[in-house]
Amino acid sequence: MKKSRLAAFGIIVATIIAVIIAFASDIRNSMTLGLDLQGGFEILYQVTPLEGQEMPDMEAVVSSVRKRVDVLGVSEPEITVEGNDRIRVSLAGVDSPDQARRIISSTANLTFRDVNDNLLMDASVLEEGGASVGQDQYGNYVVNLSLKDSDTFYQVTSEIAQRSSGQNLIVAWLDYEEGQSYAAESRKEDPAYISAATVSEGISGNSAQISGNFTPESATELKDLINSGSLPVQLTEQYSDVVSADYGLGAFSTTMLAGAIGVAAVMLFMICVYRLPGVISAITLAVYIFVVFLLYNAMGAVFTLSGIAALVLGVGMAVDSNILTFERIKDAMYHGRSVQSAFREGSRESFRTILDAQMTTLISAIILYLLGTGSVKGFATMLIVSTLTTLLLIVFVARFLLGLLVKSGCLDNRYELFSVRKNDVPDVSKNEERRKFPIFRKFDFVGKAKYFIFTSLAVIVVAAGCMVYHGVNGEGIMNFGIDFSSGTSLIVQSDSTIDSDALTQQLADLGIEVDSIRLGGSENTTANVYIKEAIDSEQLSQVKTTLQETYGHEVNDNIVTPVIGRELVRNAVIISLLAWIGILIYVSIRFKWDYALSGIVALIHDVIIILAFCAILRLEINTEIVAVLLTIIGYSINNSIVVFDRIRENVRKTRGHLDKDGYRTLVNEALATTCTRSVFSTLTTMLPVIALLLFGSDGISVFNLTLLIGLIAGAGSSMFIAAQLWYYLRLHKKPKKAKKKKKQTGKKELDEMTIPGIND
Repeated sequence: MKKSRLAAFGIIVATIIAVIIAFASDIRNSMTLGLDLQGGFEILYQVTPLEGQEMPDMEAVVSSVRKRVDVLGVSEPEITVEGNDRIRVSLAGVDSPDQARRIISSTANLTFRDVNDNLLMDASVLEEGGASVGQDQYGNYVVNLSLKDSDTFYQVTSEIAQRSSGQNLIVAWLDYEEGQSYAAESRKEDPAYISAATVSEGISGNSAQISGNFTPESATELKDLINSGSLPVQLTEQYSDVVSADYGLGAFSTTMLAGAIGVAAVMLFMICVYRLPGVISAITLAVYIFVVFLLYNAMGAVFTLSGIAALVLGVGMAVDSNILTFERIKDAMYHGRSVQSAFREGSRESFRTILDAQMTTLISAIILYLLGTGSVKGFATMLIVSTLTTLLLIVFVARFLLGLLVKSGCLDNRYELFSVRKNDVPDVSKNEERRKFPIFRKFDFVGKAKYFIFTSLAVIVVAAGCMVYHGVNGEGIMNFGIDFSSGTSLIVQSDSTIDSDALTQQLADLGIEVDSIRLGGSENTTANVYIKEAIDSEQLSQVKTTLQETYGHEVNDNIVTPVIGRELVRNAVIISLLAWIGILIYVSIRFKWDYALSGIVALIHDVIIILAFCAILRLEINTEIVAVLLTIIGYSINNSIVVFDRIRENVRKTRGHLDKDGYRTLVNEALATTCTRSVFSTLTTMLPVIALLLFGSDGISVFNLTLLIGLIAGAGSSMFIAAQLWYYLRLHKKPKKAKKKKKQTGKKELDEMTIPGIND
């Protein structure tokens, strides 16, 4: 039996390693990267009917937009309807985001007019999908048109041919707007109309031709627009996020490298601290990452920068479940249990805590997914997959592998393999008591909590001072990003150091007033430009073209209109409140109301501390900060539940009313026994985040910094706020009123006879 279990362990581990190696390449190649990792854009359009027309069915709008997308050759586009009058288009991997932007939003209403701007014909005379690119006898590029109504075309051209010289022109317009005129546009170097052709005689046949100063690209774009048909509505940008391919792929490679370094650091830490169980943890961590990627690909989900950050964060939280189990096993050994008994007891006692802790994170992630958009939704998706994988797989894989070794008997009395000295294990058969106690056994957590609270208050006061200072100077009390304040942000890349003053002046020459510029990257080769106004697409195209010519790289842009900014603020508040309510309900059901209230107060503290540091460091507050807040909400309550579970366990052991000193001792003992776990858990979660902060993409540097701050605040609040508030509430809890004895009715029962020596 012993050899068979050891053989099974070896075969299973070898199989796991072989499967991961065999399929790792396929999984990597099957990954669907988001626009922030391979370039592309996401745009939210406001849909309005054309003048004089009724609002069409949104499905018809989606169909028209999809035709435009199809001509771009983009694989797996996402086109979704939001509400009754909005449509969101996400195209990852598109070669030219600006060209795609023009093609999608253009109504492509082709009309033929005379020199007086009178309508002669529209696109109804053309064969659907019949436009093609060709060259004339001089080698100039032209767009050939197949005619569906050649008779009408002949009649119109015949009538125009009879007009005097200078009047015998047919002007082709794309998206003609009221007020435009041929007379005015003809004097411009770049007129708004497509072409103005002289007609000397009626044109018969089944084809026509549009000629002009076309390049191969512009002729192809016009052909695609004509073939996709006119759009039955006007699309107005409300929000956009455009990322160039080189920026996205650079962010992907650096973030994946940082993630790998973080995971390796966690594995090394676990092996050094827990020895054999740490090795098991490293194996299960590899399984965890493999399964998460496998599930993500199977779902067809899109990998984003924030999603990878959620995966790395999930690594720390998955390891936390192993830490809970291993600490419980060690604790059982310190009480004199054998290796096998300690394994059974530790696994049983830890699972309840792991379930409660992961469920609270899951509640936050689900709410974030349901109400979030864009990168926030990607973060939430990965967090949900990570949490479910931890609950359904990692706990049982670690337990199963370690169980094979324990049950084989080869680990009997091998306490050192669990990082426990044999001399610290008491012999209960000789009535020996526990020898090894928690490091913080004599630390007065209840008494020292005031120092943590005073520190938090000091941070908040400093933050309030910073907010007042910046508010008085007109900079805004908080550095709200364009997600919440509306405006435009540009990311400019260069192969050499960028001069912010020169960039500011260049944008000023283009009519753009810069709010701020933040330089980053190695040797300041990346500039994040913030503009308070939402730039229209025409001006934006000019700005991006000029900057690309200057710096040699495509420019990323993000535009948020005031309407969307207000909605994002409202959604952020709603998401946070719903997360608190969900957690409050769950903890109240699993524990009691005083545990839930204490945990929520600790969560509010963590949110305030994160926002306080944002105020002090002037960090940009955007939708990704909402994801951080929701993550910390889940993580912090995770820590609090571990403490609450030990407090509840100690309360049950007392089986009676405790006085003030009794409650104080109980809370201190609970915190002393969970403090090591909290420190290790926070550290293993921080290691990947620190790696992302040091080696990851600049695009999520603020995200990682605030996450790191939140992790530290969450660990501290669980011990020094949540537990202390529970202690305070229990001391001031009104005692239950004694139940009144019911009055006896009917016949009075005889009192028991007292017999000396028997029942006296």
